Amino acid sequence: MELSAASGGAALLGGTAAQAAPRPAGGPPPLGPVVIGPADPRYVELTTRGHNGRFTGSPDVVHLVGSAEQVVRAVEEAARDRKRIAVRSGGHCFEGFVDDPAVRVLVDVSEMAAVSHDPERELFAVESGATLGRVYRTLYLGWGVTLPGGGCPTVGVGGHVAGGGYGALSRRYGLVVDHLYGVEVVVVDRSGRARIVEATRDSTGAERELWWAHTGGGGGTFGVVTRYLFRSPGASGAPGGLLPRPPAAVRSVSLGWQWQDLDREAFVRLLRVHGDWHRRHAGVDSPYAELSSGLTLGHRASGRITVDAALDASRPRAGELLDAFVAELTGAVAAPYTVTAATTPWLKSVLGGVQWPGGARFKSKSTLLRTPWNDRQAGVLHTYLNRGGEEFATAGVYLTFLGGRINTVRPDATAMPHRDCLFSVVHEALWGEERQTEGQLAWVRGLYRELHADTGGVPVPDEANGGAYLNYPDTDLADPRWNTSGVPWSTLYHRGNHRRLQRAKERWDPLDLFHHALSVRPPERFSSRRPGRGPTLGPH
Repeated sequence: MELSAASGGAALLGGTAAQAAPRPAGGPPPLGPVVIGPADPRYVELTTRGHNGRFTGSPDVVHLVGSAEQVVRAVEEAARDRKRIAVRSGGHCFEGFVDDPAVRVLVDVSEMAAVSHDPERELFAVESGATLGRVYRTLYLGWGVTLPGGGCPTVGVGGHVAGGGYGALSRRYGLVVDHLYGVEVVVVDRSGRARIVEATRDSTGAERELWWAHTGGGGGTFGVVTRYLFRSPGASGAPGGLLPRPPAAVRSVSLGWQWQDLDREAFVRLLRVHGDWHRRHAGVDSPYAELSSGLTLGHRASGRITVDAALDASRPRAGELLDAFVAELTGAVAAPYTVTAATTPWLKSVLGGVQWPGGARFKSKSTLLRTPWNDRQAGVLHTYLNRGGEEFATAGVYLTFLGGRINTVRPDATAMPHRDCLFSVVHEALWGEERQTEGQLAWVRGLYRELHADTGGVPVPDEANGGAYLNYPDTDLADPRWNTSGVPWSTLYHRGNHRRLQRAKERWDPLDLFHHALSVRPPERFSSRRPGRGPTLGPH
């Protein structure tokens, strides 16, 4: 459905129904348009907002937008002037897609952050500049509902949702995109004309494919999302029944071991027992079907290895279940450990989540595991996590339990195809000074390559690996120096959904105006190898 300037709209928190309009009737006018160039003192604030200090952009202009109509104008100008364009929401992109030197026009949607309920359409509308923390707080305090998204409250929904979105409630409720009813997105036709289109789960034809492409196809590819519309499949009626309800409180445990108390054999045995336990309890029929669990393998310089797990505190025998979990893991090795337990109100638990150290340099690499690490891989982890000194104190490997409801959805029902995985793994180096870059990159790249030595240095989908998660982009996967598997990066991220995404790209961005190093490209411009070699953007 194409929207005019008078369409769309919702009701404010606690308010009454509004007429179809870009904002609730009687509300304040939107910010902007604000157009900022390099001479403006605000320019530095907006061009250094990205969280990865390895990359800093220098666009000719920044459009700080307050409405979808302002996005239309900014996009049309970029298309007319044949200038590379990028969009920023929360600023947490792992790679330099937004801060690419080739980007000349930056659209910043961070001030478009409204979260509202539309009683007429029975859905929730979330503007693409809202952070996860704002979304969780407003949805929960306003209506008692939430989305099963990630644990960093400063991440923007703009990119998080487009890549699939998972978090502590995903084993219970699935991915964020499993609750995505629609998207409002600014697209550009072959003539360079921009327009606002709403595509939903109930759309047909090309518009439904546009909705589907935003259920895991990634950001920066098809257009500029200005608003997401959420309603769980089959839900209707009162707002409290339209989206998942989180627990009132969570019962959590945190286990810890000191590196000095674990030799190589004990480390490998701990990972073996940890992996086997989670494999046995991955399904929806397990008493642990709703458990959230994470393993943090900090570098030896950080001192610790930790396991954190949580259940709904109101669940019968929640404490007993967590005690049994602790007993099995601690019984794996004869080493001292610490354990703490707590019961925390749900909202406090999510708003107190990981706060990303913006401005630091980092390199992250993703693996989706269908089975636990084998003993050879555990040995590789032990070697690298004990290699080097204090300069690697902030390096580590982070493993998150998947399965549950995530894996009850068909791989082609959404664009996010990884519906058969047990764990999501992030391998990360994080550092402060430019002089450390070469050594830090060598460490994380070497670790990753050796973990996947049997499959060309990357997690080729097979019995053990599912591929990689698009929201943790890694341009190394498109570089033959680091990916020697012969399997293109698009297969690692999209598996069998890539060609369908390409068809959506051809239909909705025929000029290939929106692209970056790992975006879906039209077939004639797609390269399975080194990224960033595409032609200049703009009308042909």
